[in-house]
Amino acid sequence: MAAAAGGWHNVSHSDSVSSPVPRVLPSRQLHLSPTPIVNASRRTTLAAALAILAVLIAGPATVRAQQSMSGHTHITIPAGAIYTVADVEFMQGMIAHHAQAIHMSRMAEAHGANPRVLKLATKIDQSQVAEIRIMQEWLRHNGQSAPDTSSWRTMKMAGMLTEAQLKEMDSAKGVAFDRAFLELMIQHHEGALQMVKDLFATPRAGQEVDVNVFANDVVTVQTAEIGAMRQMLSQLSDK
Repeated sequence: MAAAAGGWHNVSHSDSVSSPVPRVLPSRQLHLSPTPIVNASRRTTLAAALAILAVLIAGPATVRAQQSMSGHTHITIPAGAIYTVADVEFMQGMIAHHAQAIHMSRMAEAHGANPRVLKLATKIDQSQVAEIRIMQEWLRHNGQSAPDTSSWRTMKMAGMLTEAQLKEMDSAKGVAFDRAFLELMIQHHEGALQMVKDLFATPRAGQEVDVNVFANDVVTVQTAEIGAMRQMLSQLSDK
């Protein structure tokens, strides 16, 4: 993992996503208990059964370790844990994915976005700042590496913009920016949906409760935002 674990870092405007964390509606929050992970014997019958199944599938080793998607660190899953390597990679990758979306959104005001596009960009900025904090907390709670918000520059996930696409956005103004922002943010959101699809297609992944709730929330919110952005695109002036 190219980005180091840590808290919320204040960096330069081009990298930073350090705006104050907005209030997150209860329906958008994950339950992140501050208490340590409990022993499988104290979980519900279903959770205990899943934990035993996970150990049997993983083999006789007491822990399961795999190289992460970045190739720089290893992910170790404690014996009996319900979450998987794929869950950890999903959360780590989605932090980078969200961070680039925030970087894109913060370009709107300076590039003359119209009020509707600017309002959407602000919403994406604020909601995804809060969601990054949720993902970082989940990773730290489970003893995993939590990327910081500069990780979008080194981790490339589905739908993320290339350097050329970012330059295209940065060179546009007014209506041209609105169009570029909406088209590229739709691409970006569709990439997030693909990440969720890949997660749930991976055996045993996406079953830990917080990961499951968060991933489904991504689908609900970003699908709705894609619909709104397509409507905005259809209403843009040709000028």
